[in-house]
Amino acid sequence: MNAYQPPSSEVLVDIYRRMALIKQNDERFRAVIKSGKLVMPYYSPRGQEVIPSAMSVCLTDDDYICTIYRGVHDMIAKGVPLNELWAEFGGRVTGTCKGKGKGGPMHVTHPASGVMVTTGIVGSSMPIANGLALAAQIRGEPRVAVAYFGDGASNIGAFHESLNMASVWKLPVIFVCQNNGYAEHTKYAYGTSVANIAQRAVAYQMPGITVNGNDPIAMHKVAREAVERAHNGGGPTLIEANTFRFQGHVFGDPDAYMDKHEKTAWVAKDPVPLFRQWLIDAKHASEEQLAAMEAAHEAQIDAAVEFTLSSEYPDVAELRRDIFKDEVLA
Repeated sequence: MNAYQPPSSEVLVDIYRRMALIKQNDERFRAVIKSGKLVMPYYSPRGQEVIPSAMSVCLTDDDYICTIYRGVHDMIAKGVPLNELWAEFGGRVTGTCKGKGKGGPMHVTHPASGVMVTTGIVGSSMPIANGLALAAQIRGEPRVAVAYFGDGASNIGAFHESLNMASVWKLPVIFVCQNNGYAEHTKYAYGTSVANIAQRAVAYQMPGITVNGNDPIAMHKVAREAVERAHNGGGPTLIEANTFRFQGHVFGDPDAYMDKHEKTAWVAKDPVPLFRQWLIDAKHASEEQLAAMEAAHEAQIDAAVEFTLSSEYPDVAELRRDIFKDEVLA
């Protein structure tokens, strides 16, 4: 494996671009839901922006990701177009999966950007990623599959089965645990027996790495090494990226189960403004450059919201499409 080269200014700014777009989208999603213009379940990823942003700059459009219901940041970082993403969340026929009849917030799929599945079944991103990685391996395609999941999913059977299979077959898959400290409403220590989820990798003869998931450069380093390992036939890697979610489990959750002092401390270390300031201080970007980028994001989001609100809901006939071989059941 080649020695790790620190990311260039261009790559660092690209990581921030994705982080900022995720943050700005999240803020708008919550505002639009509060306004009553859209009604949907929403699982905020706020606070977890670094992980998929640093991961995605190491991936190509041909690489796959499988994510979970709290995965809108993974989708945005991988490049799902905002118009189609918002329309899917809003249940419109112009969405990535034709609206809620086919997908919705918990089931976004967009193969063109490599987002192969979003699942509401805890832990099921992992066996699906294995299948995609196996297909790439059989076809001789230089693709990597990334499975995103939360800390709670590391306690179910699919986690262990998937790591075992990936190791036995040396699959080009990367298991990325976004450990935000809570499995829905359960604090990590109340439901998980090990201090670090990455420790579990040793049982499956693969590298297990615990990283500060709010440090863009540290996250980029482990992501790049895991991608290179997968591409070079070295098999899978388990990455545990430690982070914190700033919101409750689902929109409207008052998060009374969270330690308020812990939450306050994490929010004070919000990775998005901290990384923004670091880029400016280290002269990787200027205030003007980043402000222009963020303004462009707002314009994109404005257009996506308008696109969604002006789009139609799916026709009832969609209930019978994509089920049988024929397009519409007679």
